[in-house]
Amino acid sequence: MKSTAQEKFWSSEFGKEYMERNTLSLQELNKLYTTNFGVSRSRINKDFLGKLKIGNILEIGCNVGNQLALLQEEGFKNLYGIEIFPKAVELAKTHTKSINIVQGSGFDLPFKDNSFDLVFTAGVLIHISPKDIKKIMKEIHRVSKKYIWGFEYFSPDHIAIPYRGNKDRLWKGDFAKMYTSQFPDLKLVKEKRYKYLQNDNLDCGFLLKK
Repeated sequence: MKSTAQEKFWSSEFGKEYMERNTLSLQELNKLYTTNFGVSRSRINKDFLGKLKIGNILEIGCNVGNQLALLQEEGFKNLYGIEIFPKAVELAKTHTKSINIVQGSGFDLPFKDNSFDLVFTAGVLIHISPKDIKKIMKEIHRVSKKYIWGFEYFSPDHIAIPYRGNKDRLWKGDFAKMYTSQFPDLKLVKEKRYKYLQNDNLDCGFLLKK
């Protein structure tokens, strides 16, 4: 499959800068969420996943593996990640232990149908162009056996916003609704919106089940 403009962007020097900004310890990751929302990422994970029986997990766009490492510390096993930026994959493999991280595209996942109990994104769908969003959601839906989980910028409408001086690189929207509109077999299990403490922007956590 031909690379999208967004994939080329994230494989460039900008992707390297993003990787360097977001290489965090687990304590730093939780502190970031607490500073932004008044609740740690660990607390969010427990709220959404605490009562689920999950055998394996795939993260799309895992960068250096922060989110997967936190899930591992919380007791989850059989963790997998896929990341477009090769240098992030290299760093992820040194940043984590016993987590399966591969280089590749979310538009062409190297996994069979229904391979994972849960597939998730965190701040990834916001960087997918509206013309491509259905394609990546189709792949996520394909490899998920049971659950799809997301934590993304929220807006009732799918709108572009400037991103560090770049246009057409970030969109916020109602991604849970996009999933359920595209796939009738998906049901919304849980949804919660998190307001930033410093402004009126919202992020949305959502859990969908086949």
